[in-house]
Amino acid sequence: MSTSQSVTPAADGLIDISIAHSPDSDDAFMFYGLATNKVRVPGYRFSHTLCDIETLNMRARDEAFFDVSAISFHAYPSVQKDYTLMGCGGSVGEGYGPMIVSSRKLSLDDVSKMKIAVPGTLTTAYLALKIFNPNIQTEVVPFDQIIPAILAGTYDAGLIIHEGQLTYSSDGLYKVLDLGVWWRETTGLVLPLGGNAIRRSLGAEKHKIISKALRDSIQHALDHREQALEYAMQFARDLDVSLASRFVSMYVNDRTLDYGPDGRQAIRKLLDLGYERGVISIAPQVDFVD
Repeated sequence: MSTSQSVTPAADGLIDISIAHSPDSDDAFMFYGLATNKVRVPGYRFSHTLCDIETLNMRARDEAFFDVSAISFHAYPSVQKDYTLMGCGGSVGEGYGPMIVSSRKLSLDDVSKMKIAVPGTLTTAYLALKIFNPNIQTEVVPFDQIIPAILAGTYDAGLIIHEGQLTYSSDGLYKVLDLGVWWRETTGLVLPLGGNAIRRSLGAEKHKIISKALRDSIQHALDHREQALEYAMQFARDLDVSLASRFVSMYVNDRTLDYGPDGRQAIRKLLDLGYERGVISIAPQVDFVD
């Protein structure tokens, strides 16, 4: 059951805003300004909680606890009663995205006949997979255990997200399908993966202030890339500086400052298709705070 919370000033007069995001280099990069107090907002204090994205999806759905939470777009319809989407802070695949990989060369027909490991049923990767082929059998495995599970022979194939998109080949795995490529070929649109949701009960004034703070944090990181990347490296699992920089560039860029009209169209298209095909059970009502 979700809860509604109001924000009142702390004893020192500051308004505390709780922010939750994943412990990944791209999220760390975009929140660098706020997390290190390089970006400050008079009268506000921001606290950060780091947690894997599927857990954040479930907490947003079941508790509506955090004021701002990173979520997979797939999860948005299940949290839309309590949250609206921020117009900044999203991760978008420009012709790339989650991948099906395997320990051997497989065809798409091969994959359709086997059970593959997926990082969570509320992830956008899972949504895109089920739109691509609703009959694929899946089993949930923590995202950072999918590649090891394939290498161990527990699964013939897996759906990978995050840094695994850059490291799978060095582990000797083969790409079967890039869902970002498939989505662009199918719709002509970018593949929206995750965004930041903000509690509706905060109200319009706080929405505006917090949105500006996040946008300023993203801009600060882009303007001070070397320092922000150095900060993000502590969250770059198994990536050297070169690969971490490449990964951050994929998912923190001008689209992160604003999705753009086509980016917002892509979010609506993805969720509408998911609903039409029965992957999403709640009719999506997408709105944004700018």
